[in-house]
Amino acid sequence: MNDFLHKLPVFLGNHLALSALFVAILLALAVTEVLVRLRKYKGLTPAGLTLLINRESPLLVDLSARADFEKAHVPGARHVLPGQFDPEHKDLAKARDLPVVLIDKDGRGVDKAAQRLVKAGFTKVYTLNGGVLAWQQAQLPVAKGGK
Repeated sequence: MNDFLHKLPVFLGNHLALSALFVAILLALAVTEVLVRLRKYKGLTPAGLTLLINRESPLLVDLSARADFEKAHVPGARHVLPGQFDPEHKDLAKARDLPVVLIDKDGRGVDKAAQRLVKAGFTKVYTLNGGVLAWQQAQLPVAKGGK
């Protein structure tokens, strides 16, 4: 260990670009983790969503494209086109105190919708990490069709 500490400054001096890249990646990871922990909605794994469904009967909102929703969706999810998603809609406003889970095909397109729900006063907002694809990879049942 002592030998390592003596050779480290020489290594860093000889590999400046590599060292700078390592520090930049480390900082980016740290900033990303801090931002995830500070946001006001939570991500769920498929197992976590199953637990939430069994305990609290959340409102499941699927923001996938219509074709993706018809191919496969979490059972009980209601389909809403991303362009028509409105936290102030009368049906959604009734669920302000209920858990609301936002889902899409791969989990990448729900963050803005979750932020809009939080801003509109929803207190229990969740997203499904990895979307329906993660749900299927966990070998959980999916529904097909338009309903």
